[in-house]
Amino acid sequence: MSNIIILSLEFSMRKIHFKKLMAALVLPQLAGSLGAIFTRESVETWYQQLIKPSLNPPSWVFAPVWTTLFLLMGFAFYLVWVSPQDNARRKTGLSLFCLHLGVNTLWSFLFFGLQSPFWAFMDIIVLWIMITLLVRIFWSLDLWAGVMLVPYLLWVSFAAFLNYEIWRMN
Repeated sequence: MSNIIILSLEFSMRKIHFKKLMAALVLPQLAGSLGAIFTRESVETWYQQLIKPSLNPPSWVFAPVWTTLFLLMGFAFYLVWVSPQDNARRKTGLSLFCLHLGVNTLWSFLFFGLQSPFWAFMDIIVLWIMITLLVRIFWSLDLWAGVMLVPYLLWVSFAAFLNYEIWRMN
């Protein structure tokens, strides 16, 4: 219990770099917006025609979940970006984060744009591996940054299951 209080105090006493915070929050939202471009048309047409697993949530769930996850990703990125540790691990984590946003956006293009659940599933496997690496790297640099990526990893695990089932069923 005392460790949680100490971590909470440490987190709340950090100096905030507002320009970096805004950039870190906007970056994942931009990736999400780009992915949404490929999603919009197919969600109302092609996606409705697919056979989906019984655990598939209604379409309206995805936008608020992804918006929240992108905000958490942005906060995690910010915490690592302003981390006092200026080492190769930090630079690797920040570079991997940016690369992973491209892989995340690619999934929307493959699944909805090209209407290819198979290639989207191949992409989501790579994305899952990248997120797992990001959690490990971010966690080692800043506990809160790592913790903030865990819901994302869990959601992408669930999304991978859904993607696989949609590919298998169709």
